[in-house]
Amino acid sequence: MNQKDPKYSTCSETEKQTQLEKDKIIERQLRFQDLLISISTTYINADLSDVDTLIRTSLQQIGEFVESDRSYIFTYNFKDNTTSNTYEWCAADIEPEIQNLQNVPIDYIPQWIQAHKKGDAFYVEDVSQLPEDGELGLRAVLEPQGIKSLITIPKIKNGELIGFIGFDAVKKLNKYTENEKDILFVYANMLVNVIKRKENEEHIKVQEKKKEELLQNLSLQNEELNEYAHVVSHDLKAPLINIHTLISWFMDDHKAAFNEKDLIPLHQVLFNVEKMDFLIKGILDYSTIDKLEQQDKQVNFNTLITEVLQTLLIPTHISITVQDNLPNIYGNTWRFKQVFQNLIQNAIKYSDKDQGSIEIGYTEQGDLYQFFVKDNGVGIKPNYFERIFKVFTKLESSSSSSGIGLSIVKKIITFYKGSIWLESEEGSGTTFYFTLPKSGSQ
Repeated sequence: MNQKDPKYSTCSETEKQTQLEKDKIIERQLRFQDLLISISTTYINADLSDVDTLIRTSLQQIGEFVESDRSYIFTYNFKDNTTSNTYEWCAADIEPEIQNLQNVPIDYIPQWIQAHKKGDAFYVEDVSQLPEDGELGLRAVLEPQGIKSLITIPKIKNGELIGFIGFDAVKKLNKYTENEKDILFVYANMLVNVIKRKENEEHIKVQEKKKEELLQNLSLQNEELNEYAHVVSHDLKAPLINIHTLISWFMDDHKAAFNEKDLIPLHQVLFNVEKMDFLIKGILDYSTIDKLEQQDKQVNFNTLITEVLQTLLIPTHISITVQDNLPNIYGNTWRFKQVFQNLIQNAIKYSDKDQGSIEIGYTEQGDLYQFFVKDNGVGIKPNYFERIFKVFTKLESSSSSSGIGLSIVKKIITFYKGSIWLESEEGSGTTFYFTLPKSGSQ
């Protein structure tokens, strides 16, 4: 009565065995997932300087876990209808096949091509059970490699089939659960991503190299152009000085023999010589703006403008007012003088009033100083607001001006990371504004 019923004892043992098998499967799946997470972490943190080693290491880790004897990666070439083995890991005593599996016609493997194009795995649990389909059939391809079981997982990149990963069992038959197949698909996607990341990094390196080469070429060209400008300017200035001197001497020596009308052509020659001289000086100034080697320092703008005004010929009918307490700014004295000299000369040149006025001042705008040079001259048409900052642009062609002055000003302001613009009304005058950063100023 107290004796155990054998039927219930057997049932209990069977249930225990079944539960143990389930636990083993779950435990194996968890370890497989942990391995995949570890590989993924390695890929993410790696600098990919040796991506080949990373991939081969992961092929070995996955291959050993699923108890395969050979794991590998193939790339499809649908243009040539071939596939090639690019990476391979082999267990001990297993012959590598990578050298024998280059440019294999995909006609040899139509079954798994069809499966891969659908995004499915191609799995053969027992190669010996494949049909005898001739010397070019799948069985004839696999058996010489000693393969008993295999599984191949497609690699998809941007919706396009680019290759596959595979696992061969040589020593024994190998089975894969659906969960293991899913994990292998995740691994295939990881490989695609790491290779894609490597390709992106290589592309960036190529672009950076091209950019660096371009910058070096541009720097060399700029240097050559600046040297050329200096040489040409120097070579041009010498004969111009000679022409101007000879004509001036000739006019002085023969002024008694010629009337004013006779001297008009000679005055025109002198005018054009002076115009050419201004042009050459402007080119030299423009080409050296960002090449100065003079030491920067704190520059007092009130002192600087006073020195500029002392060098200019200011008509008696023009008054110039300079705001007190202009700031000190760190920079190059010559550059800053060029800015104010050109803007003040421009205001003087285009003054058309009986009483001309020029005002110079500044305001503070956050991290910037905003300067202005204001006149009551002829004004500028709106369609010239941008054009006048371009090299050789002038409002009129009758003067000896080079047309480079305002382009020099803009280049200097841009060099100091500032901005320049103007407001103007025809007949009422023009105000030029420009900004300079406060950084480095006192």
